[in-house]
Amino acid sequence: MPSGLRKTVFFIFLAGLSYMGYKYMIKPANNHLAEQQKRVQAKLTKLTEFEKANAQVKNLAAQIEKLEEAITFFESRLPPTSEIDKVLQDITVIGEKQGLKSKRILTLKNKNNSGYVEQPLKMELEGNFNSFYSFLLELEKLPRIMKISELNLSKQQKAEGEIKTDFIVSIFFQDKTG
Repeated sequence: MPSGLRKTVFFIFLAGLSYMGYKYMIKPANNHLAEQQKRVQAKLTKLTEFEKANAQVKNLAAQIEKLEEAITFFESRLPPTSEIDKVLQDITVIGEKQGLKSKRILTLKNKNNSGYVEQPLKMELEGNFNSFYSFLLELEKLPRIMKISELNLSKQQKAEGEIKTDFIVSIFFQDKTG
């Protein structure tokens, strides 16, 4: 076989061997490597998400502890339902101490909520505006949770500074049934 033909056949053989090696060995290995890299990247992403979730769980545990302390605090300020008379007496005494005349006190329908009961009372008082303001300040100092709503003030024609007021004061109690 002539030397030129031998070199051409050898060259074609080497080119064919290179092509076959690339097609059946290198290309599948590259595909497998790319697939493995995708799996590793997906696992790293999940690990990062897990670390974030773990940090949030630790933060959530601290928040739950703070909320439990707040609940305990507010429950300590909610008297049992049996003390409604005492709270109503405290409100009446404060009004009398401030020189206000109690015209009417009506018990409205209570509202049951999850964990507590709201007992609204409609009150009508007459007296000096400054006395009423002092009455509100004293109510605020009571160790109970209360809310005043629907406050209406009207000036009395009899004397300067005299008012008539009607409002709803809501007293909150523990709900022992819920």
